[in-house]
Amino acid sequence: MHGPVPPVWTCGGCDLPWPCPTRKRELRAEFDRAPVSLALYMGSYFVWAAEDLAWLPAGTLHRRFVGWVR
Repeated sequence: MHGPVPPVWTCGGCDLPWPCPTRKRELRAEFDRAPVSLALYMGSYFVWAAEDLAWLPAGTLHRRFVGWVR
């Protein structure tokens, strides 16, 4: 499973930074006809991760969690 492993926010399936490329593909497929819902879903993870990864610049976190959502 390519789920997040807080507080380091790596992928439980491949150990890449979460969301990994595999999870992004899965999420795009899951939310195919609901891009706003995907943005809201990832926005909630963005807020959660920001607490754990406070040392990362906000722009980096935004690109990682929300910036790829179209």
